[in-house]
Amino acid sequence: MRINITKKIKLNAVQVLALGFFIVILIGGILLTLPISSKSGESTNFLDSLFTATTSVCVTGLITVDTGTHWSYFGQVIIMLLIEVGGLGFMSFATLIAILIGKKITLKERLLMQEALNTFNIQGMVRMVRYVLVFTFSVQILGALLYSTQFIPMFGLGKGIYYSIFHSISAFNNAGIDLFGHFQSLTHYSGNFVIILTTSALIIIGGLGFTVWAEVYNFKGFRKFSLHSKLVIMMTSILLVGGTILFFLFEYKNPSTLGPMDFKDKLLNAFFASVTPRTAGFNSIPTDGMTMAGRFLTILFMFIGGSPGSTAGGLKTVTFGILILTFISIIKGREDTEVFYKRIPRGVVRRSMALFIIAVGLIIMVAMILSITEVGATFEEIIYEVVSAFGTVGLTLGLTTKLTSIGKILIILTMYCGRVGPLTIALALTNKKNNNGIKYPEGKILVG
Repeated sequence: MRINITKKIKLNAVQVLALGFFIVILIGGILLTLPISSKSGESTNFLDSLFTATTSVCVTGLITVDTGTHWSYFGQVIIMLLIEVGGLGFMSFATLIAILIGKKITLKERLLMQEALNTFNIQGMVRMVRYVLVFTFSVQILGALLYSTQFIPMFGLGKGIYYSIFHSISAFNNAGIDLFGHFQSLTHYSGNFVIILTTSALIIIGGLGFTVWAEVYNFKGFRKFSLHSKLVIMMTSILLVGGTILFFLFEYKNPSTLGPMDFKDKLLNAFFASVTPRTAGFNSIPTDGMTMAGRFLTILFMFIGGSPGSTAGGLKTVTFGILILTFISIIKGREDTEVFYKRIPRGVVRRSMALFIIAVGLIIMVAMILSITEVGATFEEIIYEVVSAFGTVGLTLGLTTKLTSIGKILIILTMYCGRVGPLTIALALTNKKNNNGIKYPEGKILVG
């Protein structure tokens, strides 16, 4: 009997996406190990290079070596390109190249783009990718122009333009990686309204999702929006307004954060503190100087993250919103989850619950292992770090640079799962669908 060992391995859409992100990360890690990538002209160890490539592609922002002082211009450009590819998804760039060379987009490639962009159907998929790319580059150019009004006077023409482009890409893609050096992020610019508001706008735009912005572009009234866009806008507004108020109250008298500022700067930085955990990683006030309530609220916001189909990570605003709406429906005794006079399909509710359980399980498991490997780290630092990695945020209480090799590998895997999506990872690993049509009789169970 002859065995065909050359049988092709067929990968589904989620497996291709998971593998694609892994390959991009690996290539980026190898490039960053090169001597030309560091300012010292020496090779960077592979684990730190892989960590930096992962945090760039997964648009997280956690860094083990300082971006502004360790990497050369070559290394920083590699990081910037990895952020762009990771934020938009490698399928968007593959489609761009195919369009430029005149290659026909196949049905399989359209299905991959649908999974990558998290859209409802494959109709007009190539047009959608064109829109995403044009929209992205347009917003980033506008952001860079606004930044340049501040950075050019500070750093000169060449460096000012370079800083403007890098930080516009980093902010729009919710990466939170900066070039200011010494892990200071935007703390030296907490009183600069142009820098803080430009960064906030880029983060919010990147975190809303391309589907939402396509509907905003063709605005015909809020009632004409899809249920998805309505829920995204509602949840984002609640989190931004509620977060600003709570951060303002929690940090108002804190001498390490908002305390020394005047009223308008307090309001500005309270607003920024509610924007950046979802899921950008820039900070204008010291994260380790926040009150316990402020740090706890930040952890919650990091866990929720941005919106589906965007450059952000985390559980996602829509998923969190569906869970809350389901809870409200149960309390009211309603059989279905309802919002805006629409019924949310039970399959979507089940998927949201599955995402929540996988996310919480992943965070608990990684935190438990880190509590063993990271001797001397507090429980708060570990939870903060793990949630930041899962939510692809990049905020830290100072643990990232102190991580052991095992700790770095665990955070790398957590960032990867957070960016690709925990449910996507689970589906990619199992690749099983079991729907045999059999329905078993109901059993009685006591709950609560």
